Amino acid sequence: MTKGQLEARLSEAISKYEIEYMGRGPKVIKSYIIGDMIIVRLLGFLSPSEQKLTENPQGVELFKKVRTSLFESGRAYLETLIREIVDVAIVSTHSDVSTKTGEKVIIITVDKNLEDLIL
Repeated sequence: MTKGQLEARLSEAISKYEIEYMGRGPKVIKSYIIGDMIIVRLLGFLSPSEQKLTENPQGVELFKKVRTSLFESGRAYLETLIREIVDVAIVSTHSDVSTKTGEKVIIITVDKNLEDLIL
């Protein structure tokens, strides 16, 4: 599988996770493989009610707490989806959301240089 194909499969798996576990998929998702990292950028994943909630500082704080809690509780499922595509051990998984731009970034580090595994 080429690097582009692997990145596309990872994007599909993460989109599946977002839809099944978080309840809503992104409008745009792009995955990048850089060495032992998978970097995923999601755009347009906030619901209208989440957008409204983030219009004030208290809402932003509440939104981030809820999203962080959901992400942490679904981490094992996300990591399983990743391991089904590429046979690696997950070292760490990080996520953050920009309520200003509606962008989410997920960074996953693994125990191998993924670029070495690509054809």
